[in-house]
Amino acid sequence: MVGMRWQGERESENVEDRRGRGGGRVAIGGAGLLVVLVVSWLLGVDPRALLQQLPQGGASLETPQTTAPQPAADDSMKQFIGVVLAETEDVWHEQFRRMGREYVEPKLVLFTDQVESACGIAGAAVGPFYCPADDQVYLDLGFFELLDRRLGAPGDFAQAYVVAHEVGHHVQDLLGISDRVAQLRERMSEEEANALSVRVELQADFYAGIWAHYTARKDLLDPGDIEEGLRAAAAIGDDRLQRQSQGYVVPDAFTHGTSEQRVRWFKLGYETGDPSRGNTFEATAL
Repeated sequence: MVGMRWQGERESENVEDRRGRGGGRVAIGGAGLLVVLVVSWLLGVDPRALLQQLPQGGASLETPQTTAPQPAADDSMKQFIGVVLAETEDVWHEQFRRMGREYVEPKLVLFTDQVESACGIAGAAVGPFYCPADDQVYLDLGFFELLDRRLGAPGDFAQAYVVAHEVGHHVQDLLGISDRVAQLRERMSEEEANALSVRVELQADFYAGIWAHYTARKDLLDPGDIEEGLRAAAAIGDDRLQRQSQGYVVPDAFTHGTSEQRVRWFKLGYETGDPSRGNTFEATAL
């Protein structure tokens, strides 16, 4: 598989590199902590709430010395992320223009180990996240290794999907969806709030599909790239993660949707390219 044809394309100026400024890398120990990492990486909410859920005492959290990345691979990955972010900018500027709105580009912060955001200090174990308080996406590139080796979703398009999904949360923030969801959550039970979170995450998957639709039109994708994205979406379904971690599924605890739902909404965005088709909050069937 050749992969995305991103070399030579425009790189976004909105990538801030803070790698190497953190302490020891947080190593993942235990299936329970793995689930906290993976199911939290797409929430797009205050990471402090997620960090409080990490197991205390018995969790195998180690902080070995961080090994500096190889410069060549380091530069290549940063360039790749810059191109993907630039593609999201192009797509959403045009979509917002069609809606009579102005798209405000988010910043994307690369970090190692831990990072300070307007949402609080977050460690690598939180995974990629969007902070609505500062309109920034935060990404530790080590997550891509987890996506590849532990979750069976390798490939550059799978990595691009991660970025596009987080930008999808930024789109929700600009459209006022995030604020409305936050207000609704205040009056909900935990079960109801989980169900609402599923709709939030599926819409972000849909928006990632919108990005893929218009990026494919620019001949930057290869035939296998969409399959990579679908494989990534399936890999992080709540049902699959719960089954992998604990051997059984608890639907009331879902916060992101099943593998089937995540794939379905990503495909809908990719196939239609129409943001108006992504109202997961009023959909009778997810």
